[in-house]
Amino acid sequence: MYNGKIVVYTSGTFDMFHSNHLKMIEYARGLGDVLIVGVSTDELVASYKRPPIIPFEERIAIIKALKYPDVVIPQHTLDHSEVVRKLNIDVFVVGDDWTGKYDYLHELGVTVFYFPYGKGISTTQIKKDIIANYEELKGKIDNQPNPDIK
Repeated sequence: MYNGKIVVYTSGTFDMFHSNHLKMIEYARGLGDVLIVGVSTDELVASYKRPPIIPFEERIAIIKALKYPDVVIPQHTLDHSEVVRKLNIDVFVVGDDWTGKYDYLHELGVTVFYFPYGKGISTTQIKKDIIANYEELKGKIDNQPNPDIK
């Protein structure tokens, strides 16, 4: 809490920004008075999965342009203990694909919400669809007869 206001923190990679990202940020906004959004750096993301498609500078600019966050910061680590202490975080929101991973924040007095993405869009699915569509299109092109060859 800061000046009697509930401080909420959410973070993510936000690669190929889509509606579920927006829903989580909007949900986080509704849980308090001040919303801080962390955007994972390219280096952080590459430490635990494939690097993002969209560079960090563009991803953070997209999040800063939204109406929901009060503050947008780079996220350099998956350990949120320091940011919780330094920024007086009361509430932490993360996607339910991380369920259980941030329960340690309860020890710091933080309420943790695992946002239920449910069915629908995800960056992983978008990437799979792009690859599948590319392979299908490439297959059609590769199998086209050449009209110049008789």
